Amino acid sequence: MSEKPVSSAGLRRDMEILEVLAGHGDGPDADGFGVNWIAQRLGREKSQVSRALRALEAEGMVERDPVTRRYRLGWRLFSLAARTQQSRLVRVAEPFLRHLATLFDEDTHLCVLRGEMVLTLSSVPSSRAYHRIWEGVSVPVIMAAAGRSLLADWEDEQIRELLRAALPSGLDSAIGGEEQWLADIEHVRTAGYAVTDVELEDSAAGVSAPVREHRGLIAAAISVSVTRTPAESRMREMGAVVAETARRLSTALGLPPGAPGSGADRSPDPAGSAGGR
Repeated sequence: MSEKPVSSAGLRRDMEILEVLAGHGDGPDADGFGVNWIAQRLGREKSQVSRALRALEAEGMVERDPVTRRYRLGWRLFSLAARTQQSRLVRVAEPFLRHLATLFDEDTHLCVLRGEMVLTLSSVPSSRAYHRIWEGVSVPVIMAAAGRSLLADWEDEQIRELLRAALPSGLDSAIGGEEQWLADIEHVRTAGYAVTDVELEDSAAGVSAPVREHRGLIAAAISVSVTRTPAESRMREMGAVVAETARRLSTALGLPPGAPGSGADRSPDPAGSAGGR
């Protein structure tokens, strides 16, 4: 005998409030909505809506502006949504990472930008016996092989400001100087990938490419640690494969065909332009 579905009228009413707040806010009322407006929108008593909003506020599901007294969606709801999106990203990316790790027999990583740090969400190891653990580890963006790909949509002046704050004056080392960084990032924009020297990892170079979500925004980067640096022509071939894999992952995440990063807007990689040093 099948169980009857459990129905909660209170939960359903709370969800209606959240849906009203989520369905509006792109116009002049983006700073939130008052209790009266929400109650009228739902056709419910103001006192009932007010009690529900206070309960939701106590759980972080909505927040109230201390000045305007208007309500909007809260931090906890966005935190849950972010974790769900991140979990989906890791799950969808796993076969793509595994493909590259098997193809090149090199450690392959999925990285995201968190402020000015690069966080490794997931890694697929090569067949080597020794591997450094990077999952869950954050490093400064200037030290990460995936950094160039993750910053590809930033304006050049934003990148200059970041580098000037992070790099000692006159630094010219494996993490590169300002002009080299800008050249590498321009290569990501035109060819879809970057090849960079790496100091942090036990590798000679890193090949990375940006991954975009359904709106065309960079959500992550695929990075391959190259322990045995091949000829420059081979690095370009690897870069093209990593870029194509990142584009296929972007499509799997919902990027429409023809959108920036989907592949339709990419011209062939100019010969001799591998990025990096």
